[in-house]
Amino acid sequence: MILYIKYMVSMRCKMMVKTELKRLGLHYVIVDLGVVEILEDITQTQHEELKKNLLKSGLELLDDKKSILIEEIKNVIVEMIHYTDELPKVNYSDYISGKLNYDYTYLANIFSEVKGITIQQFIILHKIEKVKELLLYDELTLTEISFKLHYSSAAHLSNQFKKLTGLTPSFFKKLKKKRRNNLEDL
Repeated sequence: MILYIKYMVSMRCKMMVKTELKRLGLHYVIVDLGVVEILEDITQTQHEELKKNLLKSGLELLDDKKSILIEEIKNVIVEMIHYTDELPKVNYSDYISGKLNYDYTYLANIFSEVKGITIQQFIILHKIEKVKELLLYDELTLTEISFKLHYSSAAHLSNQFKKLTGLTPSFFKKLKKKRRNNLEDL
């Protein structure tokens, strides 16, 4: 049986879900970002208990098909941007469509309807979060970051970054360094 869990985005979330499944006497095959496969069917009592306990930790057990599909789309995007070393060579629409075996237009329409933003906007938001992370690591230049995240240029990346954060990448980096130095002085 497959269960879908919203807001499951880290190793800590996975560990918490595994603990909760064990506590309920459920045996899992896979516990991955947003998806859990268990060996047995879950009883209504176990389902309600799991749902209640996950909610206490900020996670949500999903029941309806649209919510499940939205979570699958989000998980593919988060995994693609944050957990792979290299973004796919094909367009994101082809990648997402191929991963989920659905027509991209169908996925895009449902996503926009439910989330109120487009898949492309969601991707951009996550790419900018990844840029912030890479800037803080201070291992790559802005040009290298733009290449790594498939921006046409460092200028395009900078414009998009400023549009979403209100800061230039270099100012963001200086601000974070200054904040880190102030914390070290305490």
